[in-house]
Amino acid sequence: MTIGPGSLILILIMALLIFGPKKLPQLGRAAGDTLREFKNATEGLADENNENKKDQEGK
Repeated sequence: MTIGPGSLILILIMALLIFGPKKLPQLGRAAGDTLREFKNATEGLADENNENKKDQEGK
């Protein structure tokens, strides 16, 4: 299931009505920060996983 351009516009209009124009940039910034932290956390887990595999192969 994909989101078409019409659905995306409807979602953006609803968000604008619910949160208002002053709050939307703050929400977008918070969402970006959350995604960045999630990415950093998962990269750390992947690095630890790779280190564990190298340690097991070396034994």
